[in-house]
Amino acid sequence: MQMIHPRGGRALVPGVILASGWSQRMGRAKALLPAGPGGASFVRTLASTLRDGGIADILVAGRPDDDALRGEVSELGPGVRFVENPHARQGQITSIVAAVNVVDHPGVEGLLAVPVDQPLVAAATVATLIEAFAAGRPVIARANHRGRHGHPVVFARSLFKELRRADPALGARQVVRAHAAAILEVDVPDPYVILDIDDPAAYASVFGAPLPD
Repeated sequence: MQMIHPRGGRALVPGVILASGWSQRMGRAKALLPAGPGGASFVRTLASTLRDGGIADILVAGRPDDDALRGEVSELGPGVRFVENPHARQGQITSIVAAVNVVDHPGVEGLLAVPVDQPLVAAATVATLIEAFAAGRPVIARANHRGRHGHPVVFARSLFKELRRADPALGARQVVRAHAAAILEVDVPDPYVILDIDDPAAYASVFGAPLPD
């Protein structure tokens, strides 16, 4: 797997924020938590990050009954839309597939995916990953920090069918493992690509404050 520091280039790559889970470890919806005291919600923060990183078409995959998330997304402005994932109980891969089914059109070259519990990923990381994908045209481009792989991940359009067919029990890992030798590992100085804020302890550690009431 090649490690690179990319230079220049763009590709038509929409982005999806994966927000269909029930946040059982957190005890409440992660997507709507503030990114620090007085901060914007996780999903709002990530949408701004993707936009600032050069992604013009941003999808938020959520459960059909998640009216609170749907309402938040409706306020995020042009280029951000809510996508229903009716199969959320089958795992995170279904959020990726829900987005794939929306964006799979001629001209689209790939899909960038990032979980909603990684709200502090930098816009520069997104831009670097997209530029690396455009320059190298790999089947998968993945953000790495100090030798550890994380998110965001870009899947080329050539993998959309495989993502649709993936075993929900294995999720996107099945597709990633099948193409492990061809993954473009993009080294970034951003520690938040490997940090999931998925429980109250992680939230308090990252933001220096407990979960808000």
